[in-house]
Amino acid sequence: MHSVLVLNATYEPLNVVSVRRAVLLLLKEKAEVVEAADAWLRSEGMVLPVPLVIRLVYYVRIPRHFSLPVSRRTVMARDHYTCQYCQSQPGKAYLTIDHVVPRSRGGATQWENVVTACGICNRRKGDRTPEEAGMSLVRPPRRPRYLALTLLEGSSAPEAWNKYMYF
Repeated sequence: MHSVLVLNATYEPLNVVSVRRAVLLLLKEKAEVVEAADAWLRSEGMVLPVPLVIRLVYYVRIPRHFSLPVSRRTVMARDHYTCQYCQSQPGKAYLTIDHVVPRSRGGATQWENVVTACGICNRRKGDRTPEEAGMSLVRPPRRPRYLALTLLEGSSAPEAWNKYMYF
């Protein structure tokens, strides 16, 4: 079966669980269905839609001291494997990590200064800032919400999950 996105009471993504676990949360009245598939789960006494997204009834506090490390994999996942200059998606092997403010000018390797770029755009920008190179970023870099990134990286998420993610 497929996976179900679990949202906090504030509609913030918390986790991805199995359909079985989602149904248990629904039956215990700890969650409610937000998005459902066209299929149904049937038992002798009840019929439930197959959940795609559920929301917890009570707020769950998320520890904010956890910091996701800046790495090639996490930056590319944050940027959806898309060049942040030309929006091309040439594939993981052809993408690079670009420092918006070059390291030679004191730019640090931190979430707010690194983006995914295709090789062509990275070479074109070179050792300059985007403004100096006459290029603009599609989206300014920022620190991701760690759960949404780690849960969805490497998996194909259903279309119904997109409106609950951090972008």
